Amino acid sequence: MERVTRYLPAVPVLLAYLLLFAFGLLVPGKWQLVSQIAFFCALGQAFNLFMGMTGYVDFGYVAFLGVGTYGMALPISMLADKGLGAGTIVIGLVLSVVMAVLLSLAVGAVALRLRGAYFAIATIGVNEGFRYLIEGARIWRGSEGIIFSSQLRATLGREAAMSLSTFWADVMVFGVAVLAAMLTLIYLRGKVGYALAAVRMDEDAAKVMGVNVTRYKIIAFISSAALAGLLGATAWALKLTYVYPADVFAIHYTIEAIIIVLLGGAGTLLGPIVGGLIYGLSKYFLAVHLPGFQLIIFAPIIIAIIVLFPEGTVGMIRRRLAGGPLEKYIV
Repeated sequence: MERVTRYLPAVPVLLAYLLLFAFGLLVPGKWQLVSQIAFFCALGQAFNLFMGMTGYVDFGYVAFLGVGTYGMALPISMLADKGLGAGTIVIGLVLSVVMAVLLSLAVGAVALRLRGAYFAIATIGVNEGFRYLIEGARIWRGSEGIIFSSQLRATLGREAAMSLSTFWADVMVFGVAVLAAMLTLIYLRGKVGYALAAVRMDEDAAKVMGVNVTRYKIIAFISSAALAGLLGATAWALKLTYVYPADVFAIHYTIEAIIIVLLGGAGTLLGPIVGGLIYGLSKYFLAVHLPGFQLIIFAPIIIAIIVLFPEGTVGMIRRRLAGGPLEKYIV
């Protein structure tokens, strides 16, 4: 019974994603809005797994999404004539995770030795350096990018390829979001979560107490990178059917991830969902009703929320519900 109670916070998470998915299906013309919100929620969930639990801000996080996009684009563009069908997509998903994990191991081996601003600066350099390496050395066609819409149609057929790009890719994004949330909950309720909480509070003290901080930081870093690779493969590669270095390595995606996590609450389970909803809906409606002014208005809204609720929206809600019957559902 106690084991079941430990994982009750999964209920509101699954319910939130189910309601969002149902809204997109049942309300005409809202699927694109829902898919965009799902992407922001998934991005926040994946990013929160490292930043929220360790306190380290990875400004180069978009690099993992970028290589994940290439991980899907490469097999589709190279294996279209091999008759593998949907197996090509499976290969792409596996390759996107492998490439993101390998990059995270290379980056983590150096960057995770640093702290604070030094870590943040180092990760910015990695992202920009990797992008210019691809362009300058013409790796994976360099700045020309990879356009693989015709290969995708040849692999799956016209109707299946169109369905994948317009619907099933978004369903996969929901799957990545749920996977990230469940992994976050497992970490929070297990040894990894306690170790990372100690790292976030005082890394030196955690070392003195015998916590292998390097090991647990690497676990969180690799897990977060793997999820980013899956997100790049699904939300970008399968949905857009092209990849350009300047697009997939744009740092503003990392900034969006940071905003989403801070809005919802860093290190919380529900935070990225709430932050993704606030950010996605605000961005959409301001762009529709006040085009050209959305950034001017949106910036002070974000600042106001973060100043008023420094622990995030979910942190404020959790504090209000402390001692009540709903407390066990909010993490």
